[in-house]
Amino acid sequence: MPNLSDIQLLALDVDGVLTDGTIVVSGDGSESKFFNVQDGHGIRLWLRAGLKMALFSGRVSPPTEIRAKQFGIEYVFQDCHEKLPILEKFLQQQGLSPKHVAYVGDDLPDLPVIRYVGFGIAVADAADEVRQSADLVTTRPGGAGAVREVIEYILKSTGKWQELLKRYQ
Repeated sequence: MPNLSDIQLLALDVDGVLTDGTIVVSGDGSESKFFNVQDGHGIRLWLRAGLKMALFSGRVSPPTEIRAKQFGIEYVFQDCHEKLPILEKFLQQQGLSPKHVAYVGDDLPDLPVIRYVGFGIAVADAADEVRQSADLVTTRPGGAGAVREVIEYILKSTGKWQELLKRYQ
């Protein structure tokens, strides 16, 4: 198991991780996605802990951009069909190494990144190959609290969770 204290960046695939993978396309071409509120609160906690977050999606989607803005996620990479080269360039710009990154994915395009980062994670309903390559497989499926589960796991493992809870006690 990697040293989770090294993790400074949580990178997430969007469709199938932050959502259940369902995309609703209306007759006018607009689309909707469903995001989990517990995942959202987990994102707020992650950012409050002073850690970075980035979203990676193979699709261009206005709902993804809007959701990122709602939480103040400043690093959003859309239309990236090969995520690893984009992540490598981003890490170089940020002065981070792969050991500083946790990545959550669900499908085959996520495999290169899951194998590259310090802590690769698959959601419960990920493709078999993704689950087999991951350091951790969540108990919850994508879009149903898997991101929150990952955030709690890392924050609790690194001793940051209790400090964040003081706000609610």
